[in-house]
This record gives sequence, C-alpha cells and structure tokens, in this order.
Amino acid sequence: MTMIGVIADDLTGAAELGAVGRRLGLKADILLNGHPTTNADLICLDTDSRSCTPAQAANRAAAAAGFLQAAGARWIYKKVDSVLRGNVTAEVEAVMRQLGLDRAVLLPANPSLGRIIRGGEYFVNGTPIDRTEFAHDPQYPRRSSQVLRMIDAPQHFELRLAGENFEVPEKTILIGQADSSEAVRTWARTRTSALLPVGGAEFFGALLAEERPPPTTLVGQDFEFGDERQLFICGTTSKAGEELFRSARQANMPVFTLPQELMRQYDFLPQAVDVITQQVITAFAGSKRVVLGVGLPHVQDARLAQRLTGHLVSVAELILRRCDIKYVFAEGGATSAELVRRMNWSRLEVCREWAPGVATLAVPSANPTWLTIKPGSYSWPKAWTAMT
Repeated sequence: MTMIGVIADDLTGAAELGAVGRRLGLKADILLNGHPTTNADLICLDTDSRSCTPAQAANRAAAAAGFLQAAGARWIYKKVDSVLRGNVTAEVEAVMRQLGLDRAVLLPANPSLGRIIRGGEYFVNGTPIDRTEFAHDPQYPRRSSQVLRMIDAPQHFELRLAGENFEVPEKTILIGQADSSEAVRTWARTRTSALLPVGGAEFFGALLAEERPPPTTLVGQDFEFGDERQLFICGTTSKAGEELFRSARQANMPVFTLPQELMRQYDFLPQAVDVITQQVITAFAGSKRVVLGVGLPHVQDARLAQRLTGHLVSVAELILRRCDIKYVFAEGGATSAELVRRMNWSRLEVCREWAPGVATLAVPSANPTWLTIKPGSYSWPKAWTAMT
C-alpha cells in the first residue's frame, strides 16, 4: 500500500487525522519539517498556516502538496478546521492548482461530535454556531451560521452549496451538507482521482474506511503512567480548559497561571518566567500531575491572545528543559504547535487516539517524550479530567 498524504494548517489537525489513521491500522507520522520515514502509511504535514496571510498560506499549502506528490502519495486530503477557521479557500485552491484538479468536496462537518451542516447552516450540538462559544473566537469569530458566509469566496473556482444530490460540478468547490454519519459516508463514495477531498476528521475516516476494512480491534499503544511526571499545558479559555482547572483544584492538584498584569500587555520579564518555572518544578516534588494554563479572562484581541500563548509556552519550555517530564498534555492548536517548535521536535509518531481529536504522539528518541494534544474546543477524556 502506498502512502496517503494529509495537509493540515495546524498541529492539532495533523495529529487528529494521524490518530484516525492509527485507529484504522496505519503507521502515521506528523511532520513539521524533514522527511517521512520509509515505512509510514500516512504522512500528515503541518503547514502552520492558519494565522498566515492568505497568500502565505496558499504558498505553504501548494509546497506541501508538491512535497507529498514527490514523496509518492497515492492520494492527498486537505484537512481544514471543522468550523472553517483559517485560510480555507486560499489553501484549497492552491492545493487544487498544484495537483491539477478542477473540483473539490469540502465537508467540515463532524456529525458524530454534534457538528452538522443542514439547510445551509452550521450547527454545534443543535445550536447555530454564531450562538456558541465560537462566536467569541479572538481570531475567527463566527458571526453567522450561514456556511457560505463562513469562508472567503475563491478566486479561481466557483463556491457552491450542495443540494440534495451528491454530484460535484467541474471548476467548483462544493460544500457538502451532512447531518448524519451516514451522509458523510455517502460523500466519501463520491471521491475520484479528479477530485480533492477536503474537510474534517469524520470525512477522512469515511474515506479510509471505503478502501480498507476497519480492524477488528482498535489499534493503539497502551500506557502505564505509574509515578512518571505529567504536565498539563492549557493554552485556551474554552469550557474544556475551565473543566480541567476545576477538576484539578478539586483534586488538590497544583495549578499555575500567568500573572494578571499580562492582560495589560506588560512585558513578561525573564525573572518572572523563571519564578513560575521553579514553582512548577518544586510542585512536582509532591505531585505527579501539575496543571499550567493561561488562567486569565477571555480576550478578544487576537494579538494579545497570541502573546499570552507565547508567554505560556516560554514557561513550559523552561520546565521541560530543566525537569525530566515523561508525559506532556497540551490543549490548543497554537499552544501545541509553539511548544513543539520551541523544543525542535520536527517529527512525531502517532501512538494512540484517546478520543476524537485527542492523540498521543511520541517524540522519537532513546527515552521518548509522550505528547498528548487536543484542540481547545474538544473535551478532555474523563480519564484526564477526573484527576485521580
């Protein structure tokens, strides 16, 4: 079986699809740079382009498509955010043109997670998306539930909303509607060599299932945490992050947050970074689990949100360089990606999927670090939030 390629605009998206492949029996690698291993069945490239300009994002997506072509990918999937944040149309068009394709199906819906598109509207657990926490996203606030208004118009192709049939016209990016997993599976059966499949994790899983039977048992590596240290890094202000803090405090786990004065955009002085770092390291003497998070009120300013992420990762990086920590859990795509880049981890091997969107990756070495990451909007598995 030749390799399948995935192009994602952030690390959590790449890891999410790598975990889907792992679940279905594929050896999956996540690449930030470098080259795939010779025996990988699935290569997921993180272009780190969600916060780029559309032109920059298009260039990175096209380069990734060219890389996967040259590496011998049998087919390529363009992963996009399930609620269409980022430079969706710019990247999809760039990949289509690089691969010489004239049509694409864009299916971001994940019905199994309560995210559906019906009647041209996007719903999250039955609520129009513009009435959910996604309306307050600092970079991509969802102001409308009309899916055609959630992404930019393409420059080289026509953007259409699918009707009742499953036909994909040429020279078109067609947004598929799906309010059930069965509808996603039907869309998966429309794939041809002339079409670029684009979307979320459920669509990708359906495409894989179309060409290979699922294994009789779930594939994944078992973990015995024992007394090894576990550091949780929460870079979001989502409900999932709030639940993580709440459960940790109820279990008397040490919880550390950034100073309040950073909300007023003061500099995070090296001495202050060092103080928090040492506090966390000291806390590990009495607890195998420690939680480190932003812990500040939600901000609308995208630049301030990015600065706070950088401050949080500065602390996390120092902790990991000064203290032997086997297991790291990171919440938020920007937080996870920044941490991986600061630590110079260029290739990650997918080891296990705990829940949709929550994957454990190994940093290859003689004594590997195990990095579990998830998108901020996804829930932590109860095994973690229980904090027992």
